[in-house]
Amino acid sequence: MRKEKLGKSDIYVSAMTVGCWPFGGGEYWGEQSQKDVDNVVHAALDAGVNTFDTAEMYNGGESERALGQALKGRRHEAVVISKISPSNCHRVRRHCEQSLRRLGTDYLDVYMLHWPINKLSVEHFTSDSSLIESPPTVEEAYAQLDELKKEGLIRSVGMSNFGRRQMEEVVRTGVQIDVNEMSYNIVSRAIEAEIAPYCMENSISIIGSMGLQQGLLAGRYKTPGDVPPHQAHSRHYPDFRGEGTSRHGEAGAEKELFEVVDRLREIAGTLHVHIAQLSIAWILKKPFMASTLVGSRNIDELKMNMEACTLTISGEVEALIDEISRPVLDILGNNPDYYEHSSKSRIF
Repeated sequence: MRKEKLGKSDIYVSAMTVGCWPFGGGEYWGEQSQKDVDNVVHAALDAGVNTFDTAEMYNGGESERALGQALKGRRHEAVVISKISPSNCHRVRRHCEQSLRRLGTDYLDVYMLHWPINKLSVEHFTSDSSLIESPPTVEEAYAQLDELKKEGLIRSVGMSNFGRRQMEEVVRTGVQIDVNEMSYNIVSRAIEAEIAPYCMENSISIIGSMGLQQGLLAGRYKTPGDVPPHQAHSRHYPDFRGEGTSRHGEAGAEKELFEVVDRLREIAGTLHVHIAQLSIAWILKKPFMASTLVGSRNIDELKMNMEACTLTISGEVEALIDEISRPVLDILGNNPDYYEHSSKSRIF
């Protein structure tokens, strides 16, 4: 499994990052057995996949707890990433220590601010009006993160879902930033315009999230109506698909989206690979991608995803996929916030 240096740190991450959001079970993903979590984590480590991504908000902390249990006796083999919500940045130390307790470890390899600190982000994560009206400044939040790094509680400081101007603001604090975790896949390409070039210029690695667009690019759904409402609330779909869970109010790119999926099936068939493997291999072909985050709920899913991370596609296939997915990019534009109306993006 390919490994790449994370920013300016001494941490090396595998091409595949295991997305741990489903770990611990919960309303969004449904039940998840600890046995399956244990099996996935151990098999990943055995195969050279060393990177695991979780967050304090995933399943009310149960994701961190389940990952920590699975890593017992093997913590030293893993790169553990966790994230703090912007509404909790008044008390970074307290929330970091809570994550450490749930994970059963005395350090995090990477600690990220989950979303930029702005009114829309904080509103999304809290109902406390005092936090919405007076969120901490970027300088205050990252000074706390830097202090935790100096004390050895975290090894690397990162960010998640930060746009070009927001990254510039963080970089101006002088704190070393090694990674930005952003949504990136064949039908979510907004970071190509400004975010990826800035990261490459400033030695900030990118770990991509939503690699399979929650199953769409794994060929799981044949029609838009097959997609569960809580997974159809992004701007890819018309607002009504979310059945009350959507916030963006846009028309979506549904027709173009499923045309892409149909074409990907054809290409995958020609290459004798699974559509999910083709989708992941395309991501890792991009020079600005250090790793892609893929959920693996059981051994079978893990094996398929790991095989994809060792698959190499030609420049011609990459260019063809770029071309067939261009109509979706043209409609959704360069706004990397796929859940809010483009005029209200939390990422800029």
